[in-house]
Amino acid sequence: MPSFKPNKGHLRELFPQMTLIRLKTIYFFNLKKSAAEAHRLLVEAYGEAALSERSCREWFQKFKNGEFDVEDKERSGSV
Repeated sequence: MPSFKPNKGHLRELFPQMTLIRLKTIYFFNLKKSAAEAHRLLVEAYGEAALSERSCREWFQKFKNGEFDVEDKERSGSV
């Protein structure tokens, strides 16, 4: 049975703020995976819709600093 691999368009539609994938990065962080390993696993599951390795490293750094809020923040100039 083929598995569903969303592309970036699917994820924007299904998860506009990428919250689910970011929550999965917390899961990998808690399992003591490296950011590179988390990225590899996300790509395996989500293909091109996965976070970039750089984004994974940035999220892991936030988690190491005790920041676990995975929601998008308001940005200045946002409508």
